[in-house]
Amino acid sequence: MGAPVTIFVTTSDIEASVVAALLESHGIQNFRISGNPQAILPMAVNSLGDIQIAVREPEAEEARRVIESHREDVGARVVRLRDEFEEIQARIGYRFRDRGLLEHALTHRSRAAEDASGGVADNESLEFLGDAVLGLVVADTLFRQYPASNEGQKSKIKASVVSTQSLARHAEAMGLGEHLILGRGEEKTGGRFKPALLADAYEALIAAMYLDGGLEVAETFLRRELKEALDAGITSADYKSALQERLQAMGLPLPEYRVTGEDGPDHRKQFTIDVVSSGEVLGYATGKAKKEAEQEAARLALERLNRSR
Repeated sequence: MGAPVTIFVTTSDIEASVVAALLESHGIQNFRISGNPQAILPMAVNSLGDIQIAVREPEAEEARRVIESHREDVGARVVRLRDEFEEIQARIGYRFRDRGLLEHALTHRSRAAEDASGGVADNESLEFLGDAVLGLVVADTLFRQYPASNEGQKSKIKASVVSTQSLARHAEAMGLGEHLILGRGEEKTGGRFKPALLADAYEALIAAMYLDGGLEVAETFLRRELKEALDAGITSADYKSALQERLQAMGLPLPEYRVTGEDGPDHRKQFTIDVVSSGEVLGYATGKAKKEAEQEAARLALERLNRSR
């Protein structure tokens, strides 16, 4: 078989994962090892923080050739192995001082679950913090921008702006799904395109920016990202009322909202809601709260009715 030979060294877990997957796709067995090439482990990092990828000696030359030939095209997306975060940083308009925070924000629990060492942390704790930062910035903006609006009106706007579907659309616009670090199972089931997963990563990204650069950095990003939705204000916040008025004008029955699915633990539950009129599903959406999902389902129903005019 031959002794293991180190053929690639990096400080980035995502880069190591990309290279390992690349070699596996070419039928080359590989290992992550510590600074001691004799101590083969599922994943180990030496005292300098380097992650080493090693292969058996007879396959070393072929492994190096594969890595070199794919430095500009790895997996389903174009990426230079040393600059895997350049594109997303350019899209968000912020360069991280600690790129480990960005990597943490992009790591889904499915990837952490597959790591035998326990050294990979998922983004759920960052998502929790990002949700709080997002809520603060949106509430502060609404307080200043709509001083004459009552609490109920501002709450409706906030619910619309921070809904799962709204955040997922922002994540899609910046191509966030392309950069997620997923486990094999989540990758195979289309995790890069799931609204709930994209929204969670978006909130984790907000938290990472907050931790790396402070509230001002996160606030600047969010005010730019959410400006259009916040400026639209009350006119677009209550889609349920707008849908009801539209159906009445068309002589159709009032809309009904039906819970068709629940997913996740009690503290992180996601609800799927269908909006129905005359027995026909006009739209459906998923959200962290039933009211949030109902608003998004109503918005999609209105879009569908507008297209059919």
